[in-house]
Amino acid sequence: MGESKNKEYFRVGFNKKLRVNFKGAEVTSDGGLLAIREMDEKLGLTEMAVTYLKDSRHGKNIQHDMTGLLRQSVYSRLGGYEDTNDAEGLRKDPGMRAIIGERALERAGAGETTIGRFEKEILLEGDNLGKMNELTMQWIKKADSVRETKEVILDIDSSESPVYGEQESSSYNGHFGIKCYHPLFVFNQYGDCLKEKLRPGNVHSADGWREFLEPVVRDYREKGITVKVRGDAAFAIPELFELCEELGIGYAIRIKENSKLLEKVREYARRPVGRPGRKPIVKYLSFQYRAESWGKERRIVAKIEHHQGELFPRIGYIVTNLSCDNRRVVKFYNHRGTCEQWIKEGKYALNWTRLSCQGFEENEARLKLFIMAYNLGNIFRTLVLPEGIQDWSLRTIQVKLIKIGGRLIRHARYYYMLLAEVHIKEWIWRGIMRKISLLCPSPG
Repeated sequence: MGESKNKEYFRVGFNKKLRVNFKGAEVTSDGGLLAIREMDEKLGLTEMAVTYLKDSRHGKNIQHDMTGLLRQSVYSRLGGYEDTNDAEGLRKDPGMRAIIGERALERAGAGETTIGRFEKEILLEGDNLGKMNELTMQWIKKADSVRETKEVILDIDSSESPVYGEQESSSYNGHFGIKCYHPLFVFNQYGDCLKEKLRPGNVHSADGWREFLEPVVRDYREKGITVKVRGDAAFAIPELFELCEELGIGYAIRIKENSKLLEKVREYARRPVGRPGRKPIVKYLSFQYRAESWGKERRIVAKIEHHQGELFPRIGYIVTNLSCDNRRVVKFYNHRGTCEQWIKEGKYALNWTRLSCQGFEENEARLKLFIMAYNLGNIFRTLVLPEGIQDWSLRTIQVKLIKIGGRLIRHARYYYMLLAEVHIKEWIWRGIMRKISLLCPSPG
């Protein structure tokens, strides 16, 4: 590829009539973010920033307000730009400028220095980190009001965020076999992440569960919403059972096998006579059981599976206060696996494990911004995507919807964004816009 006589264009060898130029202020590769921004405006999500986040900056030289800075940080992550140094290029991108606000559309977005100060300084001032949790919950409540949610199923789980430097509070975790952080998450049945907590890498999976989960469940119960909780064996904690029972919350939590549990199911765990067929032989049973650390007996549901070619059965135990039959309890618990899929989406679509700052609080702020970007995409997916593409993953949304090329044209009174029609056709876009126009969140 050589440079043509006109320095604004490049000439390519395979076609002498073709000229190439770079007009970064006119062309965007993320035109699909405009649809998500439209939903954001309809629900009033990012505009809540001025209510919850405090800005200590003073003076007349402030060019970018808190709402604009939050939008640029969140939408850039949703578009796949996870580092603050991407801001320098994105500040002139017409799609990003249109998303941030009218001033940015006419001039430019925030640069790397401003975004870096926002994420590493402003968000750490006062109680902004705690207020980000409240802001996230308000987003979920807006979505719940559209869904008219009457029952919430909460999945609590932990995961690892590998680190490759000397980040503050990162430690080696023997379970994962790496040096990492060990964040805690809680999701609802729609895939929204209600809350996250960044923790040192060497803590137990359930460390700090009460101060993390209790405010969430109490808030729902005070509003008269039915709540159910699911968790793996790490959360089989007597205090968690007691909290759920006190608040009238249903729970189904896996517990580890021990000799007393095995004795309870021994009669049903015997290998069937004859050779098992290809289809596993499955048995369900329940019984009352009291561990030494429990104050009373609780219901245990056991699932016993005999598989072809396996000498011993597979046995799983779930402690629950649900009153439905054994099979339904197991089926209800097994849906907890979707929580792990949502965490994987956050890792691989948004790369929310990229916590590369030196300070612990700086990394916590980064993770919260990633969670907000994830929720923005998930709310869009669950409320807006038309029938036929509602099962798209966040990665697919990024590749096929967000990554729409577009050209910005400025006229005297209006701006026009011309979008490429590749994966998303005009009729699909019209369907998305129509569903957004019909969203009716409750006031407040």
